[in-house]
Amino acid sequence: MSLQQRPTIKLDAAPDRPRRFIFALLDNFTLLSFASAIEALRIANRMAELPLYEWKLAGEGGETVSCSAGTEFKLDMDLGELNRDDTLLVCSGINVQAATTKRLVSWLRREARKGPIIGGLCTAAFTLAKAGLLDGRRATIHWENQDSFAEEFDDVELTKSVFVIDKNRLTTAGGTSSIDLMLKIIADDHGEELANAVADQLIYSSIRTDQDTQRLSVPTRIGVRHPKLSLVIQMMESHIEEPISPAVLAKDVGMSTRQLERLFRRYLNRSPKRYYMELRLQKARNLLMQTDMSVINVALACGFASPSHFSKCYRAHYNTTPYRERGSQATRLSI
Repeated sequence: MSLQQRPTIKLDAAPDRPRRFIFALLDNFTLLSFASAIEALRIANRMAELPLYEWKLAGEGGETVSCSAGTEFKLDMDLGELNRDDTLLVCSGINVQAATTKRLVSWLRREARKGPIIGGLCTAAFTLAKAGLLDGRRATIHWENQDSFAEEFDDVELTKSVFVIDKNRLTTAGGTSSIDLMLKIIADDHGEELANAVADQLIYSSIRTDQDTQRLSVPTRIGVRHPKLSLVIQMMESHIEEPISPAVLAKDVGMSTRQLERLFRRYLNRSPKRYYMELRLQKARNLLMQTDMSVINVALACGFASPSHFSKCYRAHYNTTPYRERGSQATRLSI
């Protein structure tokens, strides 16, 4: 769309001053989550032809920081003192545990005492929770980090929503969910018309709310639209710590064990027992890679009563032991 053709959204009144966002960029932050948020603000200014929003990039040292794609960004400021009416959004990505330093946590706690709006994009809910800023709050985080987050932060009500706004705390699931959060903020600040115009400019035709979940439905993920198979898989995914026997799963969906076996063989080319084992081992690997839980506790959290049985199953599936997996992760984090 050319500049001459672009519709301008007329606001009732210009704000006294732009709303300022501080993006605190952690090492290896996810570029998509950050860019989605800042682009929505930029386009809002453009569509309104008013400086509704401004932003600064902050980070430890105040010099530069690299995203997970390797691109380096010049920072505007160190982790300094903010204004009470600033909106602080922490942006992180892979290895968020290593990027969440003691200095960062202390800074967040200090700034939080002023009462500003503080949010975490992608995996940064971990950083906020580590600082105690999500205690007693609802929050979300990228689905890949949900297992480890739930194990570590009992005082946070973790959801599977695309984004969550709980009073002055904001969290997103990562990826394009930053767009949904920013469109909600823009709509609350300046109306639905402007938010919809921003969405149109982004070619974003399906705006999600905090009621939408971040992962695809089971039928879409597995590429099979069989209601009873989908229901069994949902039951498996929600009972990792205390696995349900195939006989009980089959009975709960009105099938015989043999029928359930044939269903899994036909659509997934494996037995229900094997599929369930892979789900449990996948969660175990996430916990080993993302937490400092002991191998024994990881085994228990994934439904293995015996550490030796857990190690045997893990080796058969991943061609390494849980202990070596934990050691290789520690090596990667130290590089």
